[in-house]
Amino acid sequence: MKIFVAGLPYDLDDAELEEIFEKFGTVASAKVAMDKETGKSKGFAFVDMPNSIEAKDAIESMNDISLGKKPLVVKEAEDRNAGARPGMNRSPNAGGYNKPGFNNDRNR
Repeated sequence: MKIFVAGLPYDLDDAELEEIFEKFGTVASAKVAMDKETGKSKGFAFVDMPNSIEAKDAIESMNDISLGKKPLVVKEAEDRNAGARPGMNRSPNAGGYNKPGFNNDRNR
């Protein structure tokens, strides 16, 4: 089960995150999201735990505790496609200059 973790301290690394979640069971991977330009943590991460019972225990135990200044948000990660950002993969006539009523012939 893939777990989303937000509210992490910005100095927490992958190894420390894995160590925290290993207390609940086997961790296949633990990856802190990093900003590509600055190389700094974005304050959230994904943890993959193959055993769903252990993963649910980790979610229940870790959600709303504080590792730093803010409480953690720990929940099952949503499917990447289900949570797509608005405007992605939409019809070419869905908005912008192609929307009905926009004067496309203005400069012709």
